[in-house]
Amino acid sequence: MFEKTINDVSLEFVLKLFGTLDANLEIIENAFSVRVVSREGVIRISGDNSTDVNMAASCINHLERISRLSESVDENSINYVISMMREERESELGAIYSDCICLTNKGKPIKAKTVGQQKYVDAIGSNTIVFGVGPAGTGKTFLAVAMAVTALKKKQVARIVLTRPAVEAGEKLGFLPGDLQSKIDPYLRPLYDALGEMLGQESFKSCLEKGMIEICPLAYMRGRTLDDAYIILDEAQNTTPEQMKMFLTRLGNNSKAIITGDITQIDLPFIRKSGLIDALELLDGIKGIAIFRFTRKDVVRHPLVQQIIQAYEKRDNSRPTQSDRRETFKRRPKEKE
Repeated sequence: MFEKTINDVSLEFVLKLFGTLDANLEIIENAFSVRVVSREGVIRISGDNSTDVNMAASCINHLERISRLSESVDENSINYVISMMREERESELGAIYSDCICLTNKGKPIKAKTVGQQKYVDAIGSNTIVFGVGPAGTGKTFLAVAMAVTALKKKQVARIVLTRPAVEAGEKLGFLPGDLQSKIDPYLRPLYDALGEMLGQESFKSCLEKGMIEICPLAYMRGRTLDDAYIILDEAQNTTPEQMKMFLTRLGNNSKAIITGDITQIDLPFIRKSGLIDALELLDGIKGIAIFRFTRKDVVRHPLVQQIIQAYEKRDNSRPTQSDRRETFKRRPKEKE
């Protein structure tokens, strides 16, 4: 039997580590085949294999450092640290020990929770245009909005402009009651939610009234030049190549553009090429433009989301791509009149 101890552990961290009904502790014990107990500020890890005991101890040390920058240690963070250690990428975990990006209206810190997210944040900080591409739940839009709010508060820019293409995901919203603003609000709700959480509803409304924050459909961007602004295009997979070109050429002096999207959730007719896919092909390698691709390991929603994404990826990998379907459509013989 091998044993290792971690001394001077705070009661606050122990409560975070063990979780409700010791649910978090069970994940660690099962992952490394060890037994973990805590008494009077000391955590003891024991097991039949010294390597497993050392890895479990290292995992707990990483979680303790992570807990200093966040309110809780959850199932996502535990599974992520375990997976990084199993892939022999433990040395990369230092990237997520950086300071938080900003605080929410309630004082909760917003920070990168995975190495991928931190690299994305770093790319935003050092490039003029950044493409964040990946599955749902990876924080593409939320982190971009957090960076924009931080830049606005530091007066690095004068305003934030957020936009989305008004493309339905299977539903038809054109007959909703109300004025134009009421009709487009459903498309822009995720952006409202993110800004409301970071600024608080009153401050958010005040910024909207003063023109410091602008949220509008992509169609309203034509003909504009956006200077001294942080511009975020969300759901970019639903743009056409023409719309993407139009958006990218709105960039003015002292401005930054973040484009986010998931190329597995394109709602355009299959005969239309996604503007996001087109831009990724055309702009790769240009200085000042960064393309960051998230993976399902960067998902920070419910742990089941990773498994759902994996199941869809497995199914979709055996299907024709959007480009393949478009070529098939072009070659299909026309019906005789």
